[in-house]
Amino acid sequence: MLFNSLSFVVFLVIVLALYYSKLFSWTNKKRMLLLASYIFYGLWNPPLVILLWISTVVDWTAGKQLAIEENQKKRKMWLLLSMFVNLGFLAFFKYGNFLLENFTSCLNAIGFEYQAQPMDIILPMGISFYTFQTMSYTIDMYKRKIEPARTFLDFALYVTFFPQLVAGPIVRAKDLITQFYEEKKATANQFFWGAFLLTIGLFQKVVLADTLLAETSDTVFGSKDVLHSLDAWTGTLAFSGQIFFDFAGYSTCAIGIALMLGIILPDNFRYPYAAIGFSDLWKRWHISLSSWLRDYLYIPLGGNRHGITRMYVALMLTMLLGGLWHGAAWTFVIWGALHGIYLVVERLLKNNIKIKITPVNGIVLALLTYMLVNITWVFFRAREFVTAKNMIASMFFMNSEGKKVLQSFDIIKVLVVITLLFICHWLMRNTNMKAVSKKTNPIILGVFWAVLVFLIIIAQGSGEQFIYFQF
Repeated sequence: MLFNSLSFVVFLVIVLALYYSKLFSWTNKKRMLLLASYIFYGLWNPPLVILLWISTVVDWTAGKQLAIEENQKKRKMWLLLSMFVNLGFLAFFKYGNFLLENFTSCLNAIGFEYQAQPMDIILPMGISFYTFQTMSYTIDMYKRKIEPARTFLDFALYVTFFPQLVAGPIVRAKDLITQFYEEKKATANQFFWGAFLLTIGLFQKVVLADTLLAETSDTVFGSKDVLHSLDAWTGTLAFSGQIFFDFAGYSTCAIGIALMLGIILPDNFRYPYAAIGFSDLWKRWHISLSSWLRDYLYIPLGGNRHGITRMYVALMLTMLLGGLWHGAAWTFVIWGALHGIYLVVERLLKNNIKIKITPVNGIVLALLTYMLVNITWVFFRAREFVTAKNMIASMFFMNSEGKKVLQSFDIIKVLVVITLLFICHWLMRNTNMKAVSKKTNPIILGVFWAVLVFLIIIAQGSGEQFIYFQF
């Protein structure tokens, strides 16, 4: 079920009506939310709910044993069981075909003629998100950083909570499970702010990502021709806006829906295209993933505690695996490698050059960061290396006779949207929508809200799924 569908509107109205009904106890309301979450997920492919059940039962059992077991070897075995199940599911369903293709290529490269049959594996929606979420629970239990969930119901709801189940934010147990212990009801302000956030998220997805930018991005990256530099840049900029509005739109919807239930989810985006440097970027883009990679991968690999060389190795490995997390293709690995290189170079420069950030050089550095991010988006969006290679060559003016596939209107539309996006991020980089709304006249805010709803309705979105569902 998609947030940007009429069926979800009906689903949400029913859930809210039952949730705020006085006929049910808090325990029964949690059971209703759990059932609603399974329905929400199962409507894509009912059998895949079984994976959620297995992951939930295994991690609940492992967490209980980790809470009471004192023998360190046995504790490690319970942790390994949890990681084996979760990473095993992830490896098979997400990387099975990828591993088989590369194994076949390696055999053929050394002279063995072998052709494997594709396994036709269905990728479960959101598997990368909920496996990371449940793994964080057992890892934190192993490290004795958190208390075990009080009941199986609380833990199961933590794993499957429908607003953020499919594409995050990836929420830690200490931030979500504890909210289920006592009855939650949104205040009037929370409910209306949640509804406003839901509207903002749908506007980002339906109007900005799907209606204004997706077609241009698809045209450019779907072309088999070597493109003109302007078209290559326009298509890449269009995708940079599309993926932000698409993914930030989902996160904003999830946070808003949860808030309408009285549940607080963490921010996942903080105006990333106004980032000054790549360390700043990863504090603003997909925050729940970047913090997960930092705490459960970068720091265990050594972080910055064992010298410069070890730190750079840990940084590169973290970004390489972060790239692979996004998709089973070498283009995603290159995307991660580029971000790793950017971070390493940035740290080297910061160690040797001291710059005081001012409004003038700050916006220049933010623009430079954004342009470099767009280079990486080419590898993220391109399905093949040939496409990425040709796009990069065109963007750096190496293809003098590239073909034009975009109309002037498409180019102007994208440049206007992206310019406004960057200006908005720059102006908002040190604040947030909540703070701005408090300073805004309620009448103006109401008119703005009505305009957003009107634009969502007239956009007549085709119900495109969110980009990050494939991850």
